Amino acid sequence: MKPWQQILLAMVLALVAGSCLNAYATDGVTGELMPWATRLVAVFDFVGTLFMQLLKMVIVPLVFSSIITGIAGLGKVEGFARLGGKTLLYYAATSLIAILIGLCLVNMLQPGLVDGEPNAAIKEQIENNEETYAGNVVKKVEGDSGKGGAIWGIFLRMVPENIFQAFGSNGQMLALIFVAILTAIGLIKISDEGRKAVLGFMSGVNELSMLIIQWVMMLAPIGVFALVAETASATGIEIIKVLGKYFFVVLAALLTHLFVSMPILLAVVGKVNPLRHYKAMLNPLMTAFSTASSSATLPVTMRALREKAGVSNRVSGTVLPLGATVNMDGTALYECVAVMFVAQVLGLELGFLEQFSVVTLALLTSIGVAGVPSASLVAIVIIINNVGIANSEAVIGLLLAVDRPLDMTRTAVNVFSDSCGAIIVAKSEGEDVLQA
Repeated sequence: MKPWQQILLAMVLALVAGSCLNAYATDGVTGELMPWATRLVAVFDFVGTLFMQLLKMVIVPLVFSSIITGIAGLGKVEGFARLGGKTLLYYAATSLIAILIGLCLVNMLQPGLVDGEPNAAIKEQIENNEETYAGNVVKKVEGDSGKGGAIWGIFLRMVPENIFQAFGSNGQMLALIFVAILTAIGLIKISDEGRKAVLGFMSGVNELSMLIIQWVMMLAPIGVFALVAETASATGIEIIKVLGKYFFVVLAALLTHLFVSMPILLAVVGKVNPLRHYKAMLNPLMTAFSTASSSATLPVTMRALREKAGVSNRVSGTVLPLGATVNMDGTALYECVAVMFVAQVLGLELGFLEQFSVVTLALLTSIGVAGVPSASLVAIVIIINNVGIANSEAVIGLLLAVDRPLDMTRTAVNVFSDSCGAIIVAKSEGEDVLQA
């Protein structure tokens, strides 16, 4: 079997195993998993966490070496400025397209309303568990406040207090990218002898990192099975029934962006065959879906684009690390739909100006959101506070019940958008990519 087929089979088996645990190994009185099932889920958690850490282990050396070799290899700062400008323009455009798709669907389908009135079943669910749901939001925001942060905090996180702090950024790659770009520009300016010595070392680090990724991905089916089985065992069917329409709207919007708007951009702007790109990205997409972490998937994406799509290290090493940090199409879309859903459930009608604020804030707060599971909650709280929606904690807490499968899907959208950006930028730079 091909690697993507192994991962797909692992996901299907994990969904069956996890769903069976949730349905048949739950105590009828307490609603919690039986002791033996809890121990089994703990094993899933251990194996899944180990696989995630193996992926993340390679991120710092891979990103640092890729950016340096990519930019310094251009030989002049003007080349990097052109490459960076194209990349940022693409990221801003696709994030805006994703948000508008979400806004259109949430206004048309109105998942928070039933016959024009706030959904009574959701309100009842909130009232019955208001303290728990509100507490979940407070706990999550406190835990992630350092990851999402305020918009201006992005610039503070970009500059580390010392250079070694950037190498231990724990999922926050802004500082690492800043130091790498600064180093690469410096290498362009120094003597040929010094530049060749550093670039030779960085090239070796990059090659070694890619080899380690290849070894780690041999364990992907096992890691993916553990991650998905743990998620499936924890997702209750009742809460999904209550939030079914909301779940469907978010999923439909994400899939529209993934299978409609992105292929159009590839075909029209990139002038490449979208089907070839989907084929090249099968492994990264499944890894992104199962891990729900764009940062952890970054090494897999870089390897796939270089080996299967033919994107140069110069482009992939610059575009992808930046995209994993600032390009969050799926996250921006999700934030917009979630805020509009909360307003609908609370019986609030947001006018044009309020919705324009939601779109703008979703675009801004999606930049720099940590590439870790559920990090977008802080951004949702920021948007809600800025558009004046009060008493929303319990509604947001309720969304956490179905957040994991949606998080998995929007991470896949984030990663695919990054890869499309690399293809389009590479094509604009005259590279021959996605050839049969």
